[in-house]
Amino acid sequence: MTDKPRPDQANPQARKRGQNEGSVYQRSDGRWVGAVTLGNGKRKTFYGPTRAAVARKVNRALHEIEQGITPADDRITVQAYLDDWLKKAKPDLRYSTHRGYEQIIRLHLGPELGKIRLSKLSPDDVEDFIGRKIDAGLSPRTVQYCHAVLRVALQKAVRYGKIPRNVASLVDAPKVSREPVKPLTTKEAKALLKAASGDPLEALYVATLALGLRRGEACGLKWSDVDLKARRLWIRRALQHQKGRGLVEVEPKSRTSRRALPVPPFVVQALKDHRKRQAAQRLAMGPDWKAGEWVFTMEDGRPVSPDYVNVAFPRVLKKAKIRHIRFHDLRHSCASFLFARGCEMRLVMEILGHSQIALTANTYTHLLPEGDRRAADAMESLFG
Repeated sequence: MTDKPRPDQANPQARKRGQNEGSVYQRSDGRWVGAVTLGNGKRKTFYGPTRAAVARKVNRALHEIEQGITPADDRITVQAYLDDWLKKAKPDLRYSTHRGYEQIIRLHLGPELGKIRLSKLSPDDVEDFIGRKIDAGLSPRTVQYCHAVLRVALQKAVRYGKIPRNVASLVDAPKVSREPVKPLTTKEAKALLKAASGDPLEALYVATLALGLRRGEACGLKWSDVDLKARRLWIRRALQHQKGRGLVEVEPKSRTSRRALPVPPFVVQALKDHRKRQAAQRLAMGPDWKAGEWVFTMEDGRPVSPDYVNVAFPRVLKKAKIRHIRFHDLRHSCASFLFARGCEMRLVMEILGHSQIALTANTYTHLLPEGDRRAADAMESLFG
């Protein structure tokens, strides 16, 4: 019995070639096979019903190799790629960002696009996905977030040569209109501070309103971050609740979120009063007091969590008899009051710890009526 000839022996046109050259041959079962040699010496194989179909795949792969792109593995699915991408990206992501990405992949991208092969994902697939989500009643903001996560993930695949183009970038995300910020009025702010008088978190509310702190930044303050004599306060960390880990110290949101802030005298006084009450609590708790330098604590010395602030804040609003707002709106109110007193955009940006002045401008431009009047007066003086 003689051995069967190898495919490339059975078809003299299908001989093995050098690096960056392809070969196409027909197997004994009639199926056509093509292969190319990659830069790392490995062979990539393609299959198809006809010579022409396989030749197209080989030629496309050869073209990608010439451009420095490693041809995508036809077998990897969108789900498999997204899972691998998220795992590798985790060390570089904030906990909240990683959790948001994971939810989007698990609830939306995976179920809808996961079974498609990464190399076959098309702009039409992405566009249809967006349309289905909108028709299903998902909010435009969430659909926009889905699109953003997919775009970021695919950009990494392009960079590493897994795919030749980012199909998500070719599709427009749904437009989302930003709801205007509705800060407290001066009257409402005064009513809030009056209602908070004597509250265990009074100083936290005062500091947040006056300094524009984020919730995690306020909870993450330690007494070593506060110089009451010099009237300065430093944002060096934030507190964040993480699943399975409890309260965790994390870096502030961005590099510019690490900042030193001037503290107004009324905030200094609120912090001094708070420190006295805390000292009395520590004395009363004795050995049961949880050691730590936290500025804002529970009765036993544990740091106040951001989640607890969200629970406590509505009670103060109700006592003040003012409209319901989010705790984060105290930060917006701070910006509003600064603009109302004539502070420049860049100063407000630095106080809030924004990474870009464009973010400050886009969020708070509508709070600048005085600036609008100055612009109108300038035009009037020129042409009126």
